[in-house]
Amino acid sequence: MLEESVDAKILEIMRAGDGFASGEALSRELGVSRTAVWKHIKGLRGQGYRIESVPAKGYRLVTAPDLITPAELTRGLATRRVGGRVVCLKETDSTNAVAFKMAEEGAVEGTVVIADTQSAGKGRLGRIWLSPPGVNLYCSVVLRPPISPVAACQLTFLSVVAVARTIERETTLIPQIKWPNDILVAGKKVAGLLNEMNAETEKVNFVVLGIGVNLNMRLEQLGSTLRHPATSLLEASGTPVRRIAFARTLLEELDGLYDRFLIEGEAPIRAEWLERSAIGGRRVKVNTGNGEFRGTVQGVDAFGALLVQSDQGALETVLSGDVALLDGDA
Repeated sequence: MLEESVDAKILEIMRAGDGFASGEALSRELGVSRTAVWKHIKGLRGQGYRIESVPAKGYRLVTAPDLITPAELTRGLATRRVGGRVVCLKETDSTNAVAFKMAEEGAVEGTVVIADTQSAGKGRLGRIWLSPPGVNLYCSVVLRPPISPVAACQLTFLSVVAVARTIERETTLIPQIKWPNDILVAGKKVAGLLNEMNAETEKVNFVVLGIGVNLNMRLEQLGSTLRHPATSLLEASGTPVRRIAFARTLLEELDGLYDRFLIEGEAPIRAEWLERSAIGGRRVKVNTGNGEFRGTVQGVDAFGALLVQSDQGALETVLSGDVALLDGDA
């Protein structure tokens, strides 16, 4: 039995009882030694669980921490693939980097890597994603879809829509999507997505969905060097977000959307993406890295490219770059 599975079972048993769970009963039900039970109890305490220990009575769970742990995240998790294995790290350079390496080594589809903080969180185009500890969600998910490499970019629709749905379920806020992979609340960025792929000529080996959501950051933690205005769900709503609940809901949304993607393709998910878009029909300035132009957004194609009718009349297909809204600009 995996270490995190034993932890989860111990917590489940303690929560199910009205009082104490004896070491002997835990040992018998888990099929491990009492010494092993004690080691797991010690490990749980190290994660921040307050567990009371009384001779001749056993162990009793008093309080659980506001930490994302495998045991907490998988408790009641209703998914088929996503979250089948969960790895939670106190600190890492990048959850995407960890998940990518795990996938190269054979990690099963649905493996999730979550960190409390990142020292080198990844954003688009090589940018840094600010990742202070104890406040946000930094998450990466390994998928192995049976699709061609050219279709892998369609998974961006899936992860962006999943985050938008989760924000609606866990807060009173109304999120909007900004191409290609940002989530806005009241016009300010609250989440970003970064997908990375390993593929051969005609086959995707795996895709890592990287997701960063500003949950409970304060304004002073957002930094002063950001390219675009940013916020957090706490700052936007005035109400703290339970990180475990948010992460669990997100994994369930990802799982359901991935199932739909495998059965129906990208069309229905892209349709929802378009409904939630903050830039559909809007005038924008597009910087492709090789120059910039202005025009009106017409939509996105089946592979996630932005379609913009330029002021010069041509319908431009934008594969990558930065897009800025031109509110009221002629």
